Amino acid sequence: MKLETLAFDRNQQWSNRFPDLDSESTLVLVFGASEYLSAPEPIQELVRAYPRAVVAGCSTSGEIHGTLVQDGSLSVAIARFEHTTLRSAATEVTQACDSYGAGALLARDLEAPDLRAVLVFSDGLGVNGSELVRGLNAVLKGAAVVTGGLAGDGDRFQKTWVLRHGKPQAGVVSAVGLYGERCRVGHGSKGGWDIFGPERLVTRSEGNVLYELDGQPALQLYKEYLGERAAGLPATALLFPLSIRADGDDKRIVRTILAVDEASQTMTFAGDVPQGSRAQLMRANFDRLVDGAGEAALMANAADEPDGDTLSIAISCVGRRLVLGERTEEELEAALQVLPSRTQQVGFYSYGELSPYASGHCDLHNQTMTLTTLGEQ
Repeated sequence: MKLETLAFDRNQQWSNRFPDLDSESTLVLVFGASEYLSAPEPIQELVRAYPRAVVAGCSTSGEIHGTLVQDGSLSVAIARFEHTTLRSAATEVTQACDSYGAGALLARDLEAPDLRAVLVFSDGLGVNGSELVRGLNAVLKGAAVVTGGLAGDGDRFQKTWVLRHGKPQAGVVSAVGLYGERCRVGHGSKGGWDIFGPERLVTRSEGNVLYELDGQPALQLYKEYLGERAAGLPATALLFPLSIRADGDDKRIVRTILAVDEASQTMTFAGDVPQGSRAQLMRANFDRLVDGAGEAALMANAADEPDGDTLSIAISCVGRRLVLGERTEEELEAALQVLPSRTQQVGFYSYGELSPYASGHCDLHNQTMTLTTLGEQ
């Protein structure tokens, strides 16, 4: 695999010339600010330069390029595989209830005996990430590694885009399949948040909408914990996610709040909050967040080390960026430090991360650093 990365900055400049890597086995990943939905010219320029390549990507809450985090830019990776074939698929999701069907459709389009990995990029606002993952898992049944993320829009939650046919579009989920025995895929996902306060029972919920905890209106109870920060909802909720676990199960999944409804006193999450599950608040521990990124890299590096270049796709939650502030780049440094020396990293800050919890079927995560490594042997 031959790999190069580049960036397009706010000054309308590419960091270097487009490398001569176009082919049917070339993957071009593009992560950029939500503003490119209405001003796609630099993306179109890139697409024209690679007419035979598979181009995929989405909008962000911050673009990752190496160990840098930028806003208003494009972060691009161009990887030409020698022994791996690629296929892409995309579909529209007009309602959140269509998310399961979208995941199943994409999986059926890409399913094959030699499928090794699937990269998924989803609209970040109108898609139920849990149902999307459930649809993918129902078809693939853990036979391929599924990773990816939900597109971001800073802390605004107004508009996101996903590339389809080389164009940024809202309401889209796309996926790229990687095929062949010589394709090497690693993955890891870790958080680093601390749990606090009492564990509460989810007494009423519907999909990703939470109505009641311990029989009390969920939003009212949540605001009591936030105190003065409640005035900044939903953005301030990124600082205090929920830990969710099934009753009798130690496996914890983190959930981020996307919206609140004052009239109904409900909270809408990036993924399902099942009725009957146990919920507990979480808050940031700076050092543990950074350490979590390094642990995710260790997990992603556990696969056989590829020959030559390695592409690291780093997808971290916008909530982590808001908490870490000026220390944000420390988690990118911690991740890259663990990976092979010839690793180049791109990625984005997201509204949700897709990765197996440890191995096997994919899960939707929030507030994690999720890494996918790609290479060849």
